[in-house]
Amino acid sequence: MLTDALLRRARAFAAERHGLLIGKDWQPAASGRRFDVEDPATGAVFASAARAERADVDRAVTAARGALETGAWAEMKPAERSRLLWRLAALLERDADLISLIETLDIGKPFAQMRGLDTAFAIELFEYNAGWPTRLAGDSLPLSNPGDWHAYTVREPIGVVGLIVPWNAPLMMAAAKLAPALAAGCTVVLKPAEQSPLSALYLGRLVQEAGFPPGAVNILTGFGAEAGAAMAEHIGIDKISFTGSAATGRRITLAALGNFKRVTLELGGKTPVMIFPDADLDKAASAAARSIFANTGQVCNAGARLYVHRTVFDRVVEAVAARAQSLRVGSGLDPETDMGPVISAAQLDRVTGYVATGRNEGAEVLTGGARLDRPGHFIAPTVLTGTSLDMRVAREEIFGPVLCAMPFGDDDLSRIAAEANGTQYGLGAQIWTRDLGIAHRLAARLKAGTVRVNGSGLDPALPFGGFKASGWGREYGREGVEAYTELKSVAMALPEV
Repeated sequence: MLTDALLRRARAFAAERHGLLIGKDWQPAASGRRFDVEDPATGAVFASAARAERADVDRAVTAARGALETGAWAEMKPAERSRLLWRLAALLERDADLISLIETLDIGKPFAQMRGLDTAFAIELFEYNAGWPTRLAGDSLPLSNPGDWHAYTVREPIGVVGLIVPWNAPLMMAAAKLAPALAAGCTVVLKPAEQSPLSALYLGRLVQEAGFPPGAVNILTGFGAEAGAAMAEHIGIDKISFTGSAATGRRITLAALGNFKRVTLELGGKTPVMIFPDADLDKAASAAARSIFANTGQVCNAGARLYVHRTVFDRVVEAVAARAQSLRVGSGLDPETDMGPVISAAQLDRVTGYVATGRNEGAEVLTGGARLDRPGHFIAPTVLTGTSLDMRVAREEIFGPVLCAMPFGDDDLSRIAAEANGTQYGLGAQIWTRDLGIAHRLAARLKAGTVRVNGSGLDPALPFGGFKASGWGREYGREGVEAYTELKSVAMALPEV
């Protein structure tokens, strides 16, 4: 519950002179430099953080390497890693209200949504991955070589991993990477986005309280072009897991070639939502609105393209527009707020620029489209019609609350799939129909990492990732944990008796 006392605690934490977690200590950046953190709901600076650069990355990697190869973490049994993750989940549950409010101040998301969705899911991710340390196993394999052989595979931690998380869901994304990496036995260097460093800093305190050995988790706040680039290039880091833009993903991939470090990339999307006339239209329209307006559209898997059968197009789109018009836009501290600000002035300019481009290309603004005349970085939830994949607004990722609605008029599933597949992205897709034949056939044709039918949402057990320019690899589930391991084959020729 949001109270004045809780708000005072959150603001007091934000006002502290935060350092970098390297090994067992919180330390200033080697350069002594710091950077300001802005409240997107007001545009005012309300916190600062240490500005890590290459020298700090070196120190953090040294601490992580030491913990990996010697000391308590290196000797720790799988069951103890599991207990530590459970303990961290319990501490996060204990402080869920406070860390949720810290994140609301940092990114602007309404507190109730932050607490009920992001933080709750972060807790679930730690709990789910706490079950994996004792279950990571290889196989016994029959060989056909001459003689008698005993052959098997084992999974070993990949090593020191660099985790770079975005600003749109900082706590949830940190948990999605940190939990499986620790479950697999890796040590980590975690860098939150410079726009939203505070929840990672608080999480670092909980990591220490939970009893993780020094060096197992290191946290560096700073800029992507400085600390993030140094992590991607660092020869002492064995894997990078990054969530963010495709442009940055390409730079990380090139930098990783220096020591052929493993790379997992989640790079965004332009998710199509396809609604057929036999669907529960009220439920589908409500879900379509939620998919694009939740977190102010700043979601990699946001349902940014709405395809509706022509026979029900007007009804569905009008329902989505009505929902957009009913949303209360404001500060995340206001319990009546449905949609908060975008993260920054630059992001607001980007979103409104896309809306202007869409108008110039012939799109019609059914509702919204304008920035709101108030302090902070606010835009009205927006629905565009008359769009097509010839338009940038319908083809490129906007990362804001802008929906492109388009009708389809036949039942040729190959043609519908071709339209849905018609961008560089392939992260997710949604299908709304009661006809399971349509659902299965269309799902098979979609080039997307996750296809959801008559619903949406994440689950820690369900692998998540994309096709095409949406990235490499998968997070969540068994695949998400195994991504932090290397597979070793062992073959022993048995002596004759």
